[in-house]
This record gives sequence, structure tokens and C-alpha cells, in this order.
Amino acid sequence: MSLKDWMARRLRTKKGRAVYARRKAVAEAPFGQIKQVRGFRQLLLRGLAKARGEWALICLTHNLLKLHRATVAA
Repeated sequence: MSLKDWMARRLRTKKGRAVYARRKAVAEAPFGQIKQVRGFRQLLLRGLAKARGEWALICLTHNLLKLHRATVAA
């Protein structure tokens, strides 16, 4: 079975549709939080390798802040 056929079969099930419907709502939140709350609108470094490094650093700090808030609130 090809990957395309496997995915089509999975999406025909009720559980598969529910899982993939949730992806629509979940993926946007981190980008919105990074842009709005942290004020990050553009990369400052040039070049693909440097831009990837900068984005990795932004994502790292985003995740650390989430962990910190979760442990402080608990």
C-alpha cells in the first residue's frame, strides 16, 4: 500500500478525521504567540544556516517559557 493510499484510508475513519481536524487548530497557536506576544516579526540574520539557527533559538526560548509557566502554575 502506498503512502497516499494509506493516508486516504486513514482519513476515511472517524478517528483519523478527528486527529487531522485537530491539527488545523493546533499548528497556528505557537506562531501567533511568537509573533504577537514576543514581538518577533522578522529574522535578523542573513543566510539559510544563520536563519535556521535564529529560528531554532526563538523556538527554544518559546518552549522554555512554556515549561517555566507550567511548572510555576503547578
